[in-house]
Amino acid sequence: MQVYVNGQFVSAADASVSVFDHGFLYGDGVFEGIRVYDGTIFRLRQHLERLYQSAQCLMLTIPMTPEAMGDAIVETVRRRALPSQYIRVVVSRGAGDLGLDPRLCPTPSVIIIADTIALYPAPFYTDGLALVTVATRRSPSWVLDPRIKSLNYLNNIMAKIEAQQAGAVEAVMLNAEGYVAECTADNLFVMRQGRLATPCVAAGALQGVTRDSVLEIAAQVGLETDETFLTRYDLYTAEECFMTGTGAEIVPVVRIDGRQIGAGTPGPVTARLRAAFVDLCRADGVQVGLQPV
Repeated sequence: MQVYVNGQFVSAADASVSVFDHGFLYGDGVFEGIRVYDGTIFRLRQHLERLYQSAQCLMLTIPMTPEAMGDAIVETVRRRALPSQYIRVVVSRGAGDLGLDPRLCPTPSVIIIADTIALYPAPFYTDGLALVTVATRRSPSWVLDPRIKSLNYLNNIMAKIEAQQAGAVEAVMLNAEGYVAECTADNLFVMRQGRLATPCVAAGALQGVTRDSVLEIAAQVGLETDETFLTRYDLYTAEECFMTGTGAEIVPVVRIDGRQIGAGTPGPVTARLRAAFVDLCRADGVQVGLQPV
């Protein structure tokens, strides 16, 4: 297995970054997670746009054009030579002297990894999973805009630990005002009174690529959608609920804080959207000729 590190392909066993890299020392950097389905890189353009926009907000200059980055991602996927893959693209501030000043780092680091991923066991997709609301709140937008996909995920990790301590695999995170923001690594959707709703970015939700894809699909099949402010009341009284994310795709939710959601089984709208999403994943992306190196 080879990975891309600063312009070169090296074996995963030999890949390394400096202990003085500010991504490692301070979480100073951005990343993207991208999926490959049957040799098709799903929505590569949208992921690249978000990567470069996140970097721009941090005044982090990525040392290659989006076109060159796309080419490097395609080559990494080609060399991995698996039909289904998960791509992790990391751009850190780079190595520099100790201290927070980003000017200490003259050259950003770029790393691309292509491997497999399985966030949730198969039964969760057929039977649904249970969520719990945790005390750890989503970092407010006036601290760090949720649209910036940064390397610092400690806020989400703390919430994940709380969920695990409560016997759940995933958590519902609220913002400082008590509105639903997202889960630790996924966006959240509910069906209520015939409308599909998801927390808006202003509530602290990441503007996920899978989230946006589901909103597009919903519009195409005639569902009315809302990007809005939701409370736990809206979750508890929903007819259906599901999570979305690059790694998770679409996962039905059947219980939240001990309360049954709808019929307590994955709902028909969730199943319909999931089927349409599977078709989209293989139709909207960059096709790669897979050849092991």
